[in-house]
Amino acid sequence: MREKQDNWQRIESIIKWANMSTNYFARYIGLPRGENLYQIKRGNNGISRDVANRIVAKFPQISKLWVLTGEGQMFASEESRGAQIPFYNIAVEQGMRMLDRLVPTWNLVIPGLPACDFAMRYDGREMGAMVPAGTIVLLTKIDREMVIPGAEYVIVGRKIVTLRLAFPEADTKSWRLVAGDELNFGDIVLDDSELESIYKVVGKLILNQ
Repeated sequence: MREKQDNWQRIESIIKWANMSTNYFARYIGLPRGENLYQIKRGNNGISRDVANRIVAKFPQISKLWVLTGEGQMFASEESRGAQIPFYNIAVEQGMRMLDRLVPTWNLVIPGLPACDFAMRYDGREMGAMVPAGTIVLLTKIDREMVIPGAEYVIVGRKIVTLRLAFPEADTKSWRLVAGDELNFGDIVLDDSELESIYKVVGKLILNQ
């Protein structure tokens, strides 16, 4: 079971969801100055009922119980929530090895998204323009039998973690992993016995550089 977000992580999740700066958010909910929130960030103060009341007054879709305690979900109703996705601000190649120990940096809210387990940052260069470095990839764990040849997957092997186009090859009981930038990166052939888990890329947030 993953840890609950701390007081500041919950406030930060709301600020990022609202697409505001900390100071603007403070003014928007009626706090006289952003210092009130920075004291929470520094760990000097908890989230008071006054702050929680101000937040839910401006954002009624936010759960007051979650703001105060971290219990339950960020959004008060399924309709408001949409797809709430834990985002880990760490590169896929490092993060997949410590997934059970990570705490979400914040939650992404993307209504209408298909089933998705979590999101991570992709910092690699192998996928070229298909998945530029810095892209947030939305991932869901799947069984080997569900792999569609040529689609994008994060492949976790005993010795490697990589995001590639995956081609399972039944005759040789292996996987051919192809880079999007084939001119600069060669294929990787992974024996089936080396494969530990597969995560399908169900969505991508390509950020402007």
